[in-house]
Amino acid sequence: MSSEIEVVEEVQSRDEQSGAEESLRNDVYTAAAYGDLERLQRLVEQEGCPVSEPDGLGYYALQWAALNNRTAAAQYIIEHGGDVNATDHTGQTALHWSAVRGAIQAAELLLQEGARVSAADMNGYQTTHVAAQYGQTAFLYHIVSKWNADPDVPDNDGRSPLHWAAYKGFADSIRLLLFLDAHRGRQDTGGCTPLHWAAIRGNLEACTVLVQAGKKEDLMLADNTGLTPAQLASDKNHRQVAFFLGNARRLLDKRCDGNSRLGKISKLGLAPVLWCIILVLLVTYIHSVILATKMPKLTAAAGLLAWFGVFLASVGLVMFYRCSSKDPGYIRMNMHDNQDTKDDEPLLKIEINNPALLAGNWSQLCATCKIVRPLRAKHCSTCDRCVEQFDHHCPWVSNCIGKVLLDIFFLQALHLTVKYFKLFNLSFT
Repeated sequence: MSSEIEVVEEVQSRDEQSGAEESLRNDVYTAAAYGDLERLQRLVEQEGCPVSEPDGLGYYALQWAALNNRTAAAQYIIEHGGDVNATDHTGQTALHWSAVRGAIQAAELLLQEGARVSAADMNGYQTTHVAAQYGQTAFLYHIVSKWNADPDVPDNDGRSPLHWAAYKGFADSIRLLLFLDAHRGRQDTGGCTPLHWAAIRGNLEACTVLVQAGKKEDLMLADNTGLTPAQLASDKNHRQVAFFLGNARRLLDKRCDGNSRLGKISKLGLAPVLWCIILVLLVTYIHSVILATKMPKLTAAAGLLAWFGVFLASVGLVMFYRCSSKDPGYIRMNMHDNQDTKDDEPLLKIEINNPALLAGNWSQLCATCKIVRPLRAKHCSTCDRCVEQFDHHCPWVSNCIGKVLLDIFFLQALHLTVKYFKLFNLSFT
């Protein structure tokens, strides 16, 4: 097993402390970091301090302004010779630094001024990698949807932003990256997928999101040492994660392949069998009890009651069929064709002003259906579709109970209650 991922250097902690004295000697960097525009103007225009030179640690004033989302200071630095694509000794630009704290306004300014969204540092980290490392989901969404940043680009070790989000345990970033078609099964130089790294760190929520959006092959894939995600979690003594991954694999092993003949039959569930049994019993009841010649002739009241029972059973069959065959409220899937997407267009044409995403409601993203789900909607693992106002998946009717079927399902339940009450009365009569 390769060594664990080396986390990108945190410039806002150790470097700030060790370089505090050096920064104070040249106040351009302090003024940029704190957004002190008046002080910055005095230093540049009156004292002639340059803004295009790095400090003693090799960092630029524009990087400090971008880190703290000081857009006014950043604009001033750019207007007075600051290079938006200048790199420090690690190869990082101001755009990389803006991703650390999710400074969307600063990043927007830099990109409008010509910053390269695909710029990579010495480790191969692009802006999307840094945003995933720090769990800046809103920042990641902005640069991908508006500036066409690549959400699935590998770094020098073959790790995509999804690897980083899984390793750090940022479930919302994982949901967004899967929504943006990030490759779940991508293996890095050590043979590890995002699920491997989530298992190594014991991130249960990250594992849950990846498994729900994935397939059985993701759980069976081994790294270069021959270990699966469940085995890695067990090796690292993450018992809860190991149990979850092992249980998920057992459940998927029991599930039939949906494309096979047996799988297609199993998808029908119990509904056709129950419908046929009820129909046979109803026909048998009519011929053997109501219309039987060898049985005592029914009185008018008994005959009326018997035919009323047949009517109730027929109504029940109709409602049962409606519950089984009707669309329960499936939400249309946003399955797009990558071949129809031009090179200069965003990977997914998602609406940037979507209220749910602007509010940061990342749990409403469905990585399987590629949609932003409305409230109370949920993805059904049995039907593999998102259902509006999802209540549950009923195995007896072989369908989800959602927005469209709630009324019919309630009427059917009420109808069964009336029938059983009738049978209860007849048994005492």
